[in-house]
Amino acid sequence: METIINTVGRRKAAVARIYLKNGSGNIKINGKPLEVYFPVDHIRAKIIEPSLAIEKVGEFDITINVNGGGYKGQAEAIRMGISRALVEMNEEFKSPLKAKKYLTRDSREVERKKYGKPKARKSFQFSKR
Repeated sequence: METIINTVGRRKAAVARIYLKNGSGNIKINGKPLEVYFPVDHIRAKIIEPSLAIEKVGEFDITINVNGGGYKGQAEAIRMGISRALVEMNEEFKSPLKAKKYLTRDSREVERKKYGKPKARKSFQFSKR
């Protein structure tokens, strides 16, 4: 029986659930192929980065469910989830992935808007008179 590794990656408001197994390099995101879900090249590259770091491109079938956030946050959440799944599959992958900081959760979130201000910290123009 084939083992499927299940992990979670998060970034900003995006949450990605990753299902990784040995295969031919198929990547499906929310039921769509990678090229359809992320048509922009530099965003698509973020998802392949963990495989490039361990030099095993196209050896795993990955099914991804992602929701929340924008496309950049989703791509980085997917990158983190794939990295975690690869480490779970083989502990030897940990050092190259950790060196590139793919296993670290980027906890920066958008600061909430404050009352009396147009944005979180921006103030209205000051007028002396």
